[in-house]
Amino acid sequence: MNPEQARLVETRNGKPWKQWGSYLSERQWGTVREDYSSSGNAWDYFSHDQSRSRAYRWGEDGIAGISDDRQLLCFAIALWNGADPIIKERLFGLTGREGNHAEDVKECYFYLDNTPTHSYMKYLYKYPQAAFPYEQLINGNKNRDRNEREFELLDTGVFDSDRYFDVMVEYAKNSPQDITIQISITNHAPDAQTIHLLPSLWFRNTWAWDNSQKPALKAHSFDMIEVSHEQLGQMWLHCPESKELLFTENETNYQRLFGTGNSSQYVKDGINDYIVNGEASVNPQQQGTKAAAHYELAIAARETKVVRLRLSDIAPDVIVLGSEAEIVATRLLEANEFYQQISPFAMSDDMRNVQRQAFAGMLWSKQYY
Repeated sequence: MNPEQARLVETRNGKPWKQWGSYLSERQWGTVREDYSSSGNAWDYFSHDQSRSRAYRWGEDGIAGISDDRQLLCFAIALWNGADPIIKERLFGLTGREGNHAEDVKECYFYLDNTPTHSYMKYLYKYPQAAFPYEQLINGNKNRDRNEREFELLDTGVFDSDRYFDVMVEYAKNSPQDITIQISITNHAPDAQTIHLLPSLWFRNTWAWDNSQKPALKAHSFDMIEVSHEQLGQMWLHCPESKELLFTENETNYQRLFGTGNSSQYVKDGINDYIVNGEASVNPQQQGTKAAAHYELAIAARETKVVRLRLSDIAPDVIVLGSEAEIVATRLLEANEFYQQISPFAMSDDMRNVQRQAFAGMLWSKQYY
């Protein structure tokens, strides 16, 4: 029995290897789950433009993200290239009426690997270095009829001259609630580029709906975020070498969306406004229900920089850090062994890669809502 098979047996016997996994949607906005309109038009009721400012009820979304199996606590990456009008926190797509073939995600992302217990996961996102062409994608498809091919992100020219970043996100579990997160960012451009990486941790807003106890995120130290939740208990996100820790609340920005007063000075899009516009929109007390570690990475031409974090239920005075790269390498070897054993048939490396990514796609597509 290989290690992944052993973890599956332990899961059936009650060990929570599957408590954390790829359950976070890449798009929650514009879904029927968040539609409270009288017309039933989910696209118009909750748009992409509103998504950064408006708290969800039934689920959350993010890029290359994970959550617990009740989606009480979520983790995902956010990015800013210095040119976009907003930070990139979730996938962009066309609504049913905007696309000439109806709704469609207009991003470049790939599910590369995943195991049944989510002990190892890998995801690739390709992020342009120029401003993301939101309006060009909308207009390029709106003016085509259904007999024409779709206008895709590659058609905008935003990836020309290799001016983009590869953002590779890997997760490796040391134990069911001790997870290494490895983020490798490659600058494919012929010159040096800077990218802002914002690994983000936040609670789904349940307290506004069911009067449950409000959970808390706070700075435990200059590079560590402490998680307190009545059901999940305590966890800690270690963010070594981060520039700063940013905190706000996962609360709707009613002022921006509806012109009415906010219940809190710090709202869902506070980190966005701080990074992009330099506003005083994050909590100087370093506490809230949404947080991010801020990394500003200057990356030379065709260079890769690696950031490693650790989300763990092991207390800071007990955990031993420094083995994160080894944990990732071990879980990858175990994933290789697992998939080789369930598919021992002779096939080319290319066909085996296709099969592996097909399995990954099914496992990454598990969603909580």
